[in-house]
Parts: sequence; structure tokens; C-alpha cells
Amino acid sequence: MLNNRAALDRTFSALADSTRRSILSQLSRRPISVSELAKPLAMSLPAVMQHLTVLETSGLVRTEKVGRVRTCRIEPAGMILAEHWINDRRREWEQHLDRLGAYLQTLKQTDEGTSHGE
Repeated sequence: MLNNRAALDRTFSALADSTRRSILSQLSRRPISVSELAKPLAMSLPAVMQHLTVLETSGLVRTEKVGRVRTCRIEPAGMILAEHWINDRRREWEQHLDRLGAYLQTLKQTDEGTSHGE
């Protein structure tokens, strides 16, 4: 559980940065070299590499070096833990809202019952 919590923290921390989300968007289309990835970003290559390190550490991106070219690709499995966490929260809130809806329906029926009796 503690290991999952740390992994989830790394994932959300990586996703919290707009530059890293932009990198993930680019990589969702196809694998890209680091230099190609850096072109549209207004930052130095070392800064891009720092962002990639965060994404790799979080498990969202995988890089591979062949010769002098480092290619990056998205790692879809890296999102599974975050997806499960978000789905669990959604289910919890849906249950809360379902209970609230049932309670409000009970109040409405009770109110209708007393107003007809007058």
C-alpha cells in the first residue's frame, strides 16, 4: 500500500507540470527523439531532459538510446494506478450522490404525503 502511495504521488507530481503534460501529449501520437521533443518547447535541452527524468521516474515515459539518438515513448501502463485511484473516487462520490438522491426523494414523498392529508 505504501509503495502504491509513493508511485501514485510520483505520477500526480509528474502530471502537475504543464510542460510534462505537453510532452506526454506529443508522445501520445508517436515515439519522438529528445531533440525533436525539445523543438517546440521554450527551454534548453538539459531542462527538457530534467522533465523527461521526472516522467521516466514516475513510469509515464520510457526512453531508449540507440547510437547518439535517445527516443522517448509513452508508457501507457504508467497511468493505470492514477486511473484506478480516480475511478475509485468517482465511485465513492456516485454512491454519496445516490444516497443523497434517495434521501431527497424520501423527503419529497414525506412532504407530499403530509400536504395531501391537510
